[in-house]
Amino acid sequence: MFNNSSKIMFLTILMMGSLIAISANSWMGAWMGLEINLLAFIPLMSDNKLMSTEASLKYFLTQALASSVFLFAVILFLLNTGKNNANLMEMIILSSLLLKSGSAPFHFWFPNVMEGLSWINALILMTWQKIAPLMLISYVIFKPLIIISIILSSFIGALGGLNQTSLRKLMAYSSINHLGWMLAAMYNSNIWLMYFLFYTFLTFSMVLMFNMFKISYINQLFSLFFHEKSIKFFLFFNLLSLGGLPPFLGFLPKMFVIQSLTMNNQLFLLTFMVMMTLITLYFYIRLCYSAFMLNYYENSWMTFSYYKSSNMKLLLTFSYISTFGLFLTSSLYFFF
Repeated sequence: MFNNSSKIMFLTILMMGSLIAISANSWMGAWMGLEINLLAFIPLMSDNKLMSTEASLKYFLTQALASSVFLFAVILFLLNTGKNNANLMEMIILSSLLLKSGSAPFHFWFPNVMEGLSWINALILMTWQKIAPLMLISYVIFKPLIIISIILSSFIGALGGLNQTSLRKLMAYSSINHLGWMLAAMYNSNIWLMYFLFYTFLTFSMVLMFNMFKISYINQLFSLFFHEKSIKFFLFFNLLSLGGLPPFLGFLPKMFVIQSLTMNNQLFLLTFMVMMTLITLYFYIRLCYSAFMLNYYENSWMTFSYYKSSNMKLLLTFSYISTFGLFLTSSLYFFF
């Protein structure tokens, strides 16, 4: 088991790797940054549990495959053999980056790896680990492959979460669906970064709550908050916000993407993505419906002593922003 100092060191190296990949002025420099990021994340994943060891091995093999394909395409391009087949080289580079980010149709490793991680590592995998691949994808927009990935990510992210009982897999398929929206936002290069920031905030507030109450499965949600109904409401409001239901903050980035796609005349793509988002909202609402029922039976034997802790105050603040953020931003826009 790692002590805190080594975890801090690996976390620093992980962040440095991402920043090197983003700020590199050549594809070889970007590859080096991605490798540093990968090799720093593997020790953070392995915490002497069987599931985490399996997850770290799956993650390493997948990322090593993506890196080797990426390096192969870059070397071919640098040897001038790729100048005549620039589209093919772009497609190979883009495929390897989509594999690194976990977008469909290269998503198969992502839910399985998520299932074996702790909530904090899962948060890093869903947020920080996507920054460098997405930034590099925004440099190489090969439209046919991007559109296929957007459609498949929206479709698989929506249908994959329907019959899941594990919250980690549910969050993984939700992340795949959001990746489809981020790739669609790359038609207007600034919007995807804003979408990513909103997604990171909402995911952080959800994972913080799951980690604090040690929740891993759906059936734990219902019998958890017998004494504190407000926390239960905030948890499910956060879920609906992550799904993009209009009164909540999660709808705001989706609205910008919808506006951007409309201006680019991508109406078929937009219609399909909105339909798939309705399916994701269905499985979120299915979770919330039972818990919001007034006559739902709850066990009272699970009690917690840290409702007054500083972490709880931070969590409630994030939940409040997630729930009422759209009202606040709309009011500020209206008055100023």
